[in-house]
Amino acid sequence: MFILEKDLSYRLGGLFFEIQRQHGRFCREKQYGDALVEKLKEAGIEFRREYPIEIAGIKSNFADFCIENRVLIELKARPFIEKIDYYQMLRYLEASDLPLGLIVNFCQPHLKPKRVLNYKLLKRQEIHRSI
Repeated sequence: MFILEKDLSYRLGGLFFEIQRQHGRFCREKQYGDALVEKLKEAGIEFRREYPIEIAGIKSNFADFCIENRVLIELKARPFIEKIDYYQMLRYLEASDLPLGLIVNFCQPHLKPKRVLNYKLLKRQEIHRSI
């Protein structure tokens, strides 16, 4: 079985769990984002915060983080992840041509980052590999 960005996802997951353990479940998204900045710096992981996403020629959308130009991260601090969050991440992945996005909701009692794959990009890459 192939897992996209396995090592990087594992490292990020460890940082997410550490942040929730230190800060609990009831902070704001910005506070979790600030904590993630510190953890990423400590871990030596390249990132960009408020990563601009161009949709329809306009850079009016921003993903919370772009990690090593390979993974987008959206941080949430609310009771539930909804379908709209999934579709937002999918739009961001397709517009930025990145393969993987992680939606992390710190309000859940048991942290479960949701992986979102850019199937259009993966399918395109598969077609190019077969040519």
